[in-house]
Amino acid sequence: MDTKGVKSNWNDQKAKLKVKFPVLTDQDLTFEDGKKGEMFEKIQTKLGKTKEELQQVIAAL
Repeated sequence: MDTKGVKSNWNDQKAKLKVKFPVLTDQDLTFEDGKKGEMFEKIQTKLGKTKEELQQVIAAL
């Protein structure tokens, strides 16, 4: 799998998420290989969204 492409795409999405939800920090949105689930759980908790709601937000970016 091309993780470079994933990280590049995530950097774009991360910037858009920070604009839409200013409460999110760079630390909240740090992508680490193998820890994607943990990162999304942290974001879900901070935003008070379900997994499905967060997926919809990210898909709409």
